[in-house]
Amino acid sequence: MTEIPRESQTSIDGHDDSTWITDEESFFSPPLIKQPPVLLREIVALVVLVLACDLTLYRSFGFAGPGVLFLIAPLMLGIGTVQRRWGTSVWVMLLLLILLSLRLLWCGSWSAVVAGFVLIGGFSMSLAGFRPYLTRGLIFTSQLIAAGYRRSNHYFRILAQFSPVILRTNLLAIILPIITLITFASIFVLANPDLVKSFGQNLTHLVEWLEEAMRRVEVAEILFCFAAAGIIAGLLRPDPLTSESRPRPNFKRGPIKSLFYEAYRNTLIVVIGLFSIYLAFEFQTLWFRTFPPGFHYSGYAHEGAAWLTVALGLATLMLSLIFRGSILNDPRLPRLRLLSSVWSLLNLLLVLAVFNRLFIYIGFNGMTRMRVVGLLGVASVFGGFLLVLRKIGRQHDFTWLIRHQLWTVAFAGYLYVVLPVDAFVNQYNVNRILAGDPRPSVQIAAHPTSDEGWLCLKPLINCTDPVIQAGVRGMLDLKRESLENQLLKDQQHGWTTRQIATDRLVSQLRASKAIWTSEPWSNERGGPSRQSVIDQFQRYSYQWY
Repeated sequence: MTEIPRESQTSIDGHDDSTWITDEESFFSPPLIKQPPVLLREIVALVVLVLACDLTLYRSFGFAGPGVLFLIAPLMLGIGTVQRRWGTSVWVMLLLLILLSLRLLWCGSWSAVVAGFVLIGGFSMSLAGFRPYLTRGLIFTSQLIAAGYRRSNHYFRILAQFSPVILRTNLLAIILPIITLITFASIFVLANPDLVKSFGQNLTHLVEWLEEAMRRVEVAEILFCFAAAGIIAGLLRPDPLTSESRPRPNFKRGPIKSLFYEAYRNTLIVVIGLFSIYLAFEFQTLWFRTFPPGFHYSGYAHEGAAWLTVALGLATLMLSLIFRGSILNDPRLPRLRLLSSVWSLLNLLLVLAVFNRLFIYIGFNGMTRMRVVGLLGVASVFGGFLLVLRKIGRQHDFTWLIRHQLWTVAFAGYLYVVLPVDAFVNQYNVNRILAGDPRPSVQIAAHPTSDEGWLCLKPLINCTDPVIQAGVRGMLDLKRESLENQLLKDQQHGWTTRQIATDRLVSQLRASKAIWTSEPWSNERGGPSRQSVIDQFQRYSYQWY
């Protein structure tokens, strides 16, 4: 890696020292890795991040803690990273982290926490001047522990440089003023009874606070802080990776006829014919028609869409394998490009066919989380197909394709984590029900949802369908009771358990207290129980499962 000139900063000893300190050679450290001087901002960032990890991770009981950490971490890494490069990827990663933090504060999940740590690694890589490819990120992450160990040794060696100065200092010049200060301060305090009383009380409170703090600190917490400090040190001073700039393969070696040309040409002709026939059948049987009772929605729209997505993936792989190596120097390459363009157009129509099948299933009985996953999955497969076309046009290598394909899949996963999927799903189903279509009620009865999803169910308490109305009222009343019990437990754990969506849901359910107290199960009128109403709603809605 090319060394980056040290920024014009003052080291922690107050001198603008241009000497570079070299890590010693050891099992954990490759020889001759030069490190710039330790900077004050680096130490401040390290201390703040360790404290933040302790408060928002170790002492956290909910998702608000990690949400705050993912706001603090990029700020501190931006301040403390020794050799910084503010490229476009840094700002992209920062934007993704901010959105993810807001998601965790609104209604978090463990998948969002995992995504946050992945983004922190990508932010640190980008800040160090590396492209945040997922494959390279694995190498970067694997080096953090060893890099943190070397950086810790680096810090200790810096601190050791101060010890000779202290030893050479006249200790009497330090000890005598301290003793004098304590002596006269004690006399002045003892000369005033009010100060004696106040000082004694404050001293007692201080001792009690220290004892309480020491009781709260556990050995595991200390080990956690040391481990966090090592990893953070590795993030602030990451090890060099393989050079980003790799020369693009030179395929222009003169026209050479490839032995595989005929095979590739015939293959493309065959798949063009096959795709044309199948797409004609697909549009004839599944587009612009009313489906009769008993239509196999699951087989066509669910399983069938999955198989067509596999076909898209195979087409992507085939195109990538065809346009590589010796075929790129074949003088007949333009003919293959023309055939691949025709097949690409057919693949685009196949993408539309897959989306159509998914929307058929959604139109049958509503939206679910897995159908959102399906839509994002097909979109990412299509994005990968577009990347293959770019690879063919720009003559990128296979490594370029893998890296950008992983980016596509990772971004689809990020969208699923950060978007309010449950709110979108339930709002869609509620709107369908209120419009007079009761079939999506099965998704409300059969699938769990988060608090942001529960927020969307309130309009159904006035649904014209009596079974759906009673069932949703019973579910909301049961949820209210569960939340009231949970809030009593969460109050003992502090702010890290707070979720904005949960707070809004509690306020919403408490504001509708008159509705719950008027239900038969809330008094002694002998009406149906709450659970029996919910069970009846589930049996009723399962006819559209």
